[in-house]
Amino acid sequence: MSDENDEKGCQCGKGVTRRQFLTSIGVGGIAVAASGSLGEQREASAAVIKSGETIKVSLNINGKTHRLLVEPRWSLLYVLREELGLTGTKVGCERGECGACTVLINDVPRYACMTLAVEAEGTEITTLEGLMHGEKLGAVQQAFLEHDALQCGYCTPGQIMAVEGLLRKTSDPLLDEIRHGVSGNLCRCGAYANIFKAAKRAGELKRGGGGS
Repeated sequence: MSDENDEKGCQCGKGVTRRQFLTSIGVGGIAVAASGSLGEQREASAAVIKSGETIKVSLNINGKTHRLLVEPRWSLLYVLREELGLTGTKVGCERGECGACTVLINDVPRYACMTLAVEAEGTEITTLEGLMHGEKLGAVQQAFLEHDALQCGYCTPGQIMAVEGLLRKTSDPLLDEIRHGVSGNLCRCGAYANIFKAAKRAGELKRGGGGS
């Protein structure tokens, strides 16, 4: 009787043959071994960069040199706000979509949330604070004020930096150039028409010596 059952595959439990049971144990053993191997790989990877480890960087921000310790994973946005107190650069989406954190790196608008602080070493960084002359507004800031180019104001620092970057490249931009220049900056309030006017006015102020 037992030989006959062995040949046919004895039913061990509900609808599971002895052969199927033994096979499943073998597959399970392989899975456990594989998971152990993957766990070791993850631990080895995690050991490469440990949270809390810092390195020295020197950042040139608004014409001043800042030497500080940063974690390699820290964004420039985080360092500007949390380490240096330059809160004019705003936290928005933190994934390179809204433009609220726009700064200039070598006069080119960049998202600070998508730039590592260590990447910015050796460059010239300009933030909203760097456009001021003491307590006097810069040309773009003044133009935004004159043309009421804001509502809630949260996107405004990024919009100003985008326009500043555009004007450092093109002193008298056309409307299409302005639209393209601020296309990476979102305004949920929809103040685009006045932002475009402010950009034109800022160009006039700069060319007339009315700003930086």
